[in-house]
Order: sequence, then C-alpha cells, then structure tokens
Amino acid sequence: MKWTRPWRTARLPGVLTALTAVAALLLPVRGSERVVTADPGHPAPSSAPVVHRAPRPVILPRSAWLDRATLRRQPPPRYDDRVVAVFVHHTDSPNDYDCADAPRIIRSLYSGHTGARHWDDIGYNYLVDHCGTIYEGRAGGADRAVTGAHTQGFNHRSTGIAALGTFTAGAQVPAAMTDAVAALAAWKLGLSDTDPRARVRLTSTSGLSRYRAGAPATVPAVAGHNTAYATTCPGAALTAALPAIRAKAAHLQGRTP
Repeated sequence: MKWTRPWRTARLPGVLTALTAVAALLLPVRGSERVVTADPGHPAPSSAPVVHRAPRPVILPRSAWLDRATLRRQPPPRYDDRVVAVFVHHTDSPNDYDCADAPRIIRSLYSGHTGARHWDDIGYNYLVDHCGTIYEGRAGGADRAVTGAHTQGFNHRSTGIAALGTFTAGAQVPAAMTDAVAALAAWKLGLSDTDPRARVRLTSTSGLSRYRAGAPATVPAVAGHNTAYATTCPGAALTAALPAIRAKAAHLQGRTP
C-alpha cells in the first residue's frame, strides 16, 4: 500500500498565501517610486554642485606657426587628469613686433626649446600675442590636460600661458593680451570648476623649484611663473596685472564678486 503525506499538501496553500501577501506589500512601494521620479512638474532636488564654465576662446592650432622645416620628431604627449592651475609667463622677447610676425617668433621659441635646451617640444601650452591672438603651443590637443614643460616642479595639473614680449617694470601690458589670458584661464580652469581667484594645492616634483620634491604647495590658481620657481618671469608689469586677470576670469565663469 502507498502512503500519502497529507501534511505536505496542507502547507502549500499557506505558503502561496504568504507569498501573495508579500507581493501585495511590495507592489505599492514600487508603484509609488515610479510616480515620484516620473513627475516632470516636481523634479527631485539635485545635489550636484554648480559648475562654472566659460566659453572656449578662439585658439589657433600649431599649424598656424609650425612648418615642416621647423618640426622635430618628438615622443607622444603626456596628460594629467585635470588642470587646476595656470602659470603665466613672458617670453623675454622684443615687444615691438607686428602681430602678423607672431608665428615666426613662436617658431624661434620652439627651436630654442627643442634645440639648445633639448626639450621634446615647446614648453608652453599656449602663447598670446599683444593683439590678443591665442596660439596652441605644446602638442597634445588644446582641449586636453597636456603636461607641459613651463614651470619647474609644477607641470602637473597646470597649464602654461606665455605672453609674447618682455613685461618688466615700466612696460605696457596691452589690454587685448590680458583679456585673452583671462579668457583662456577662465575656460581652462572652468573644465575642473576651479575659481581663478582661489588658491589650489599642488605637489612639487623637483627640488629645483621653490619647494623640495614631494612637498605640497598652495599657490594661486592663476599664478606667475615666479610663484613656483626662482625667476623674475613674468615680469613686474605682468605680475601686477594678475589680480585683474583673475577677477575677469572669474567673471567670465559667471562667479559673483
């Protein structure tokens, strides 16, 4: 004779009933989530920080100044994760040039960096003439965080902007030039939402700078070359213009005074 086990069949309805009850409890919760998140008239408050961006200024490519006769072979560019600081330089070259001659001056700087100094490329990421024209300097892409060779010990997470000319004490710094530097700094720092008026933390990679290798340094987000390295660059006149450049860059990012 085959025996049955009625206690197993007796429990099945109870199990189904319990599962049904759990499902009934879950359905209203899932349904209410859909209603809240799908309501376009009452979007959920955002916790994302406000990002201050500035328009990208016109930047002439390397091809505007670099020709085949001057170009040297070089290794692939190196990159950082972001740019949080701008170092401003002057090129210590004559001021009485015609802006149409700026490409020739940049080629000369490139030849000096890659020739006599044996660098792999021009050190500056960007160059600005006294008419306010911005040129892409170091290769790798104007829109990217290219590691430059402009500020000993502080080439990482920074970009170098060189003003074509010599801006020592008593020199006139053209408004078109400072406006272009401010626009470039505003755009470049805006990509990391860095306030041009702020101070930022960097780490020195060379004891030849003002800081020993590995030491942290807090510097202005828009700084002169002499802030990080013992030099007179970018000259007393251009150094004196930096506060106004920072303020204009912050305004271009849409920041309040």
